[in-house]
Amino acid sequence: MTVKEFIFSEKRTEHIKRHLLFWIFYWLYFTFLHAANPGGKPEINYFRNIPYATLEAILLLIPQTLFTYLLISFVLPKYLLKNRYVLSFLWIIVFVVTTALINYLMLVYVNPVIMEAILPDRYMVRNPRLMPANIFLALIISFKGTLVAAAAACSIKLVKHWHLKEKRNLELLKEKTEAQLQLLTAQVHPHFLFNTLNNIYSKAQDESPGSAKMIMELSHILRYVLDEGKKELVPLESELQMLLDYINLEKMRYDDKLDLHLSLPSKTNGVYIVPLLLLPFAENSFKHGASKMIHNPWINLKIELEGASLFMKLMNGKKASQDLHNGRKGTGIENVRKRLDLLYKDRYDLQLNEDEEVFVVNLKLELVKINSTTATHLVNTMEAYA
Repeated sequence: MTVKEFIFSEKRTEHIKRHLLFWIFYWLYFTFLHAANPGGKPEINYFRNIPYATLEAILLLIPQTLFTYLLISFVLPKYLLKNRYVLSFLWIIVFVVTTALINYLMLVYVNPVIMEAILPDRYMVRNPRLMPANIFLALIISFKGTLVAAAAACSIKLVKHWHLKEKRNLELLKEKTEAQLQLLTAQVHPHFLFNTLNNIYSKAQDESPGSAKMIMELSHILRYVLDEGKKELVPLESELQMLLDYINLEKMRYDDKLDLHLSLPSKTNGVYIVPLLLLPFAENSFKHGASKMIHNPWINLKIELEGASLFMKLMNGKKASQDLHNGRKGTGIENVRKRLDLLYKDRYDLQLNEDEEVFVVNLKLELVKINSTTATHLVNTMEAYA
């Protein structure tokens, strides 16, 4: 494994190794820095101070570690990366002062007891610090030591963040290029395709009204895929209508045997979604659920909208003897998960639950809420830069 792969690896083991390596190096740095003045007064024999400074550095790493992880896990993502610089600065000051207080309490009450119990007397530094010296040292450790550790950790975190962001952008570009290529491949004379479907529909209206209705539903779906599928965003209303067309098309295969319950929002209020994102879930419920059940197939789909938050719960029955993992997380669902990771990073929650006779999809999605004029401008802009 190269150094770059080690730094940017997403594996948990490599993640732990990186953090351990960072704190070992920082502990060595802090030890040799602290050894120059461990007891408040410089010692002539620098190396005599190292055992004392080593142990005290380990103890003082506790508040420094706490401050550093609060900074990179709380202040950095919630404030600094969102350009909320004033609040970032205020939080840093609060944490620095809190760390200084913890340092002071440890220097006065905790460290002396532990060090007397562990270190031989010859390694103890007998220059007792007065209260002002302890306060000063606690502040120095916070402002000089803790901020160095936090700044180094934040720098690494930011470099990794920008690297992953760039990687994600490249993946999005690659996915878009592949999708466009697939779309171009699929668009073999679309006008001929729709003209042919219209001819079949006209003929089927007289001979088989049911078949004519299926052809019409299929035509709507194909037109949506060809026209809307290449856009960055589409109105949620259009996506739900396409989903309904697909369900109606599938429903015709079952006559009255399918127990189908649908609950869709009547108003979408200017909410937009990435096209063809919900279809694979419905397709999965028919392919691996209803179509496998000889008796009493059923599907229950409920979609709710709260502001710009979409909540979808999709349940379907399945054969009791069907293997719980037999194709349930196949290509379609995994592709949707990848799209969600790329397009709705940190803005979605997808839970797939399965037992012997039921498969459940719970999806929460934070969508974009914009008016039609803004949406048109946004989509055109995104397509222009694509």
